[in-house]
Amino acid sequence: MTTASYPLDERSPVVLTPDTSARRAIRIWLYAVALLIVALVLVGGATRLTDSGLSITEWKPVHGIIPPLSAAEWQEEFDLYKRIPEYQEINQGMSLDAFKSIYWWEWTHRFLARAVGFVFALPLAFFWLTRRIEPALKPRLVGILALGGLQGAIGWWMVASGLSVRTDVSQYRLAIHLTTACLIFASTIWVARGLAPQRLEAPPSRGSSAVGVFIVLLAFAQIYLGGLVAGLDAGFTFNTWPLMDGQLIPDGLFVMSPAWRNLFENVMTVQFVHRCGAYLLLAVTLIHAIAAAAQAPGTGHARRAQILFLLVLAQAAIGIATLLMAVPIELGLLHQAGAVIVLGFAVAHARGLAGPYPIPAGERR
Repeated sequence: MTTASYPLDERSPVVLTPDTSARRAIRIWLYAVALLIVALVLVGGATRLTDSGLSITEWKPVHGIIPPLSAAEWQEEFDLYKRIPEYQEINQGMSLDAFKSIYWWEWTHRFLARAVGFVFALPLAFFWLTRRIEPALKPRLVGILALGGLQGAIGWWMVASGLSVRTDVSQYRLAIHLTTACLIFASTIWVARGLAPQRLEAPPSRGSSAVGVFIVLLAFAQIYLGGLVAGLDAGFTFNTWPLMDGQLIPDGLFVMSPAWRNLFENVMTVQFVHRCGAYLLLAVTLIHAIAAAAQAPGTGHARRAQILFLLVLAQAAIGIATLLMAVPIELGLLHQAGAVIVLGFAVAHARGLAGPYPIPAGERR
């Protein structure tokens, strides 16, 4: 079917892009990958909140998939953990059973990371060899696969920062690790959304597509800042809202020298900037929703803009509750899940504003 043969939407004279069998299969596969990445991110969050990330002190990409199976193997892993500063300075005297509880979090996180790689690579090879992938999609999918490989290296780079001198991982590296995971997730959603059948509606305005992309960038910035907050344990401090340390703009934001260090290493500054980023994202999505409703009432674009604002509002509420309650693990994970959901919906919304991938001539339904 060519692009000139789109079926009509019964609700309006707006046409729909066709859904070919190959596109449908690839789209389902990509959404499955995206869900697995969400699970990976949440287990990673739990690993951080339970201080489990340094329990496995070696990088074994292949052999590491098999956990300890005997008492001797468990003792060997525990002895390796005893050599690092986290045990010597914080967990001195930890029992083997307590070690096992943190080990399983980190092992599960690494297992899911490997699973994402297999679930992406094997179907990619199948679709490629059976010629189901359109030429324009091949570099995009290979790029996502390459990002996955890079993410594995970043993960070990992050863990390595806490094995010799520090008692935890570097907040710089943790934020990069989290943001890269979300970049892979967003890229997957972007490609899958572009393959979905869509009503061919014009964006509400010429600038709507740019605003959609800007919202995605703001979401990424918030996730990066959230990674810094997690890396510094900043959520366990200044647990009041809307005031922070008794002020709207607290003193002590730039006490470190040089000044840029405060943006990455000062607990107060990092949390304050994360709060401000949330306010900015909320304001931009509200303005975008109002503008879309005014410029293109009743369209899918306007409805998605409104849903996006409500998701950001809910995420802000969860963030405030998480802060006020000093980050209980359930709320901490809910807040992290909310961030991924907001990002995913923002990406899908921006992709919808950009329009679908064109169907190659000769494709059949």
